[in-house]
Amino acid sequence: MISLIAEKLIDPRFMGMLLVGIASAATMFALLQPILEPDRLGKRMKLVGDEREEIRRRERERLGSKVSLRVAPKAYMKRVVEQFNLTRWLGTETAKKQLLMAGYRSAGAETGFLFFRLVVPIATTFVSFFYLFVLQVLDQPFLVRVMIVIVAAILGIKAPEIYLSNRTSKRQTEVRAAWPDALDLALICVESGMSVEHAFRKVSAEIAIQSVVLAEELAVMTAELSYLPDRRIAYENLANRIGLDTIKAVTTALIQAERYGTPVGQALRVLSQESRDMRMTEAEKKAAALPPKLTVPMIIFFLPVLFVVILTPAAIQIMR
Repeated sequence: MISLIAEKLIDPRFMGMLLVGIASAATMFALLQPILEPDRLGKRMKLVGDEREEIRRRERERLGSKVSLRVAPKAYMKRVVEQFNLTRWLGTETAKKQLLMAGYRSAGAETGFLFFRLVVPIATTFVSFFYLFVLQVLDQPFLVRVMIVIVAAILGIKAPEIYLSNRTSKRQTEVRAAWPDALDLALICVESGMSVEHAFRKVSAEIAIQSVVLAEELAVMTAELSYLPDRRIAYENLANRIGLDTIKAVTTALIQAERYGTPVGQALRVLSQESRDMRMTEAEKKAAALPPKLTVPMIIFFLPVLFVVILTPAAIQIMR
């Protein structure tokens, strides 16, 4: 059985058919994805509602209530984490903050993160060992194959953190693009006479067309403003969940306005202009860095083709 599997995996014709099948399935998925795409906004708003229920549950527990609205993590993940005490061995001090910034706020987020930090290295090590020592796909010395297995294990350890980092950067990019417009909307609402809480609730409903992530975070903040005993905690939680300096500056201004009674509208106007200036500065920085980045591709791809186009007619005439 193992020899048959090894022959199929090494057979170029079989691997070619397999890759063609995968490519065909990916093409069909890309064509049908717009039709079958779920309602992301409705799903995110449902998550916001669940987060509001979680805040209510925490407040009821603080007041002595026994109502439990938390969704428990998957049983097998929780059992593995508790059995091997992964919180002690694989948990990091910044794991919860990374999960929050990546958008995972549920009770089972940390449990799932620790579970995959254990399972992924084992899986990558087993697969690399199977291919290199059982199937012997690469004809390399023993030490080279051992080093490849070790590198695969290290990549498996770092894979969950890399995934969280990529997801966090995508969320921050989306929020950074929509944040100045959200501040302008908040400024209009505040100057029209709304309170800060109602203003950000209105902004969370309007900004969802441009950024679902920012709408979700603002909705969670308004829920925390309604139920937390200290409004300062809600502002700090928003800054910690997103992790952008512009949002930290706005939350600091809102905290100072709550504490000292400073006007919120003027602070929002100044911070909105600063956010737009920072966004323009980032765009100019990327534009200024484009010519040096294009130098190497032009030398490698454009110049050889240009020389061929110029010299080929002369070479043909000389040959004639």
